[in-house]
Amino acid sequence: MKYELLKTEGRAKRGRFHTVHGVIETPVFMNVGTVAAIKGAVSTDDLREIKCQVELSNTYHLHVRTGDKLIKELGGLHKFMNWDRPILTDSGGFQVFSLAGIRKIKEEGVTFNSHIDGRKIFMGPEESMQIQSNLGSTIAMAFDECPPALAERKYVEDSVARTTRWLYRCKEEMARLNSLENTINKEQLLFGINQGAVFNDIRIEHAKIISELDLPGYAVGGLAVGESHEQMYDVLDHVVPYLPQNKPTYLMGVGTPANILEAVDRGVDFFDCVYPSRNGRHGHVYTNHGKLNLFNQKFEKDMRPIEEGCGCPTCRSYSRAYVRHLLKAKEMLGMRLCVLHNLYFYNTMMEEIRDALDAGEFAAYKKRKLDSMAQGEN
Repeated sequence: MKYELLKTEGRAKRGRFHTVHGVIETPVFMNVGTVAAIKGAVSTDDLREIKCQVELSNTYHLHVRTGDKLIKELGGLHKFMNWDRPILTDSGGFQVFSLAGIRKIKEEGVTFNSHIDGRKIFMGPEESMQIQSNLGSTIAMAFDECPPALAERKYVEDSVARTTRWLYRCKEEMARLNSLENTINKEQLLFGINQGAVFNDIRIEHAKIISELDLPGYAVGGLAVGESHEQMYDVLDHVVPYLPQNKPTYLMGVGTPANILEAVDRGVDFFDCVYPSRNGRHGHVYTNHGKLNLFNQKFEKDMRPIEEGCGCPTCRSYSRAYVRHLLKAKEMLGMRLCVLHNLYFYNTMMEEIRDALDAGEFAAYKKRKLDSMAQGEN
């Protein structure tokens, strides 16, 4: 494993992350395939065509349905879903956070009820590492607690201290698992997660502590969970300088194209978000001139592609009018075509960001892109 910092512009980073499943050019947007599939009938062959570098799957969801032990028996997640590029698995921590009404947090870990059949499940740092090891992902995330962004200070302090103790346990367990004979990916990498809600002093102190563990990468978690965009940018301004510049920095669950541009400017180089696929399934598509709602009647006779000049499979072959017809008729193909376009838009934007950083022109690119998207379609 090696992260090469190729270039910087201000705090923005242009990197190259070498993994056992291939090289990741950063900044990168990871395409979210919660249960080992992108929602919207998008295959791994599609992902290759739309320039996806990293697929992200969900530890909690794969544990409760189909099961990580069965996936290990079938050769691991890469073989199971026919994907030969990097996969990042999250730890299940965020899902546990979102199950607030049916969970109980203790020092050992969290007991909660499955959202599928209600059965009791216990997950702690060791269990999360074991599940992710069974899946054989390229990058495993540490098990953490994700406190609400606007939680009280005392709660956040206690939560962050527990997350730190859990991180030590994650690191120890991953080292043990990677040394076992029957482990699918003995080169699995562990990323730590910075927490602290919107308290910058707690975040900075936590960043300093976890940086000492010299992990392969670090994430900023617990954002995009109720705070404003301004608060999120303020946290990044304060905390990113305290995370190692020579390691990948991952902003979890973010965000809109504007969020990504602002976060790249602040030194973030890994992203994931459900927006492109979720919005696509509802007929909302991204363009360089803002977002379009294809259910709008004005597209009824519009024979142009979603975006002129776009190289995605949808824009190469179909019109706005046709895609709108499919959506209105509740044909799955409509959703699929919108999701393909949106993911292609995101992956292409990341390519443009990397090219701009290579050329030393990111500031100009960012301004141009934000202005264009804000103006809307003519």
